[in-house]
Amino acid sequence: MKKIRVGIIGQGRSGREIHDQSFRKLVSDKYQVVAVADSLEERCRRAEEEFGYATYTDYREMLKRDDLDLVVNASPSHLHVPITAEALDAGFNVLTEKPLARKAADVDMLIAKAKAAGKFFAVFQQSRFAPYYLQVNKIIDSGLLGRIVMVKIAFNGFARRWDWQTLQDMDGGSLLNTGPHPLDQALHFVGRDAMPQVLCLMDRTDNSFGDAEDHVKLIMHRQGKPTVDLEISSCCAYPLYTYQVFGTRGGLTGNMTHIDWKYFNSEEMPQQDLIREPLPGPSYCGEELKWHEESWDVPEDESNLFYTMARRFYNNIYDALLKGAPLEVKLEHVRQQIAVIEECHRQNKMD
Repeated sequence: MKKIRVGIIGQGRSGREIHDQSFRKLVSDKYQVVAVADSLEERCRRAEEEFGYATYTDYREMLKRDDLDLVVNASPSHLHVPITAEALDAGFNVLTEKPLARKAADVDMLIAKAKAAGKFFAVFQQSRFAPYYLQVNKIIDSGLLGRIVMVKIAFNGFARRWDWQTLQDMDGGSLLNTGPHPLDQALHFVGRDAMPQVLCLMDRTDNSFGDAEDHVKLIMHRQGKPTVDLEISSCCAYPLYTYQVFGTRGGLTGNMTHIDWKYFNSEEMPQQDLIREPLPGPSYCGEELKWHEESWDVPEDESNLFYTMARRFYNNIYDALLKGAPLEVKLEHVRQQIAVIEECHRQNKMD
């Protein structure tokens, strides 16, 4: 089996703990990291001593190599666009960390560069392969819950943060940092083929030491599609669910490891007729529905969410790059996601 030779730009948490670790531990039969770049000499020295990689304190020097099949751009968020553009111009296939960009026009520019150069280009949106998300889709697609009226997604918790990802000028904030994961999932329910109506409220609280938001409420809707209600907050001391689904014949609630859903069959419903006249006596509409209840627990072999998502994502990248298989996370999907994020920022001017 041919191994894809990889160079990684960035040896912070993403470049080292996500990408490099994935290549070494999850898909080592398909990928081989041969070079890394980071502006910090200590990180380069560590990578060279631990794994024997060729190292560069200037990524441009790494881009002079002619033996890399794929360059992974795991630089800080505000450098994703310019460094990706440089790597494409240098003739490399590129995988870029999320968020790809802050503006949809930059996504268009990068897509055009990749097409003009005839190079492979993808974005690391591994949460598309999350077991809980796939299970929610399976239940909805079964039709058991009827017509889906609303999908609520909450990536909430309580935490303080004081690193560069709290700064606007480095493309920080909850929406650009955490947001690409749930937003990529959420757009499936509202439709990936067109821009939805967007209403967004963002707030910066004392839990964030920078100037970017750490609390987001985003509502999306399109005619004929469910309303999607997305929360991303660092101020939620009681994160009760990840998903809630409202349907005309039932509903669903659950988190990343356990999901419950219940529904009723139409043929088992009591027959009712509309009554215009006042109901007799002090009464109110009421009936007994026969609920059917089911549950799901994440399989033991998928319980490590990080490993499961990364393995599936990188297997898809391998097949797409070497075998011409379609990307699961298409560039037009990412473009729609960034357009929604851009509109959210337009509606919320953070001081």
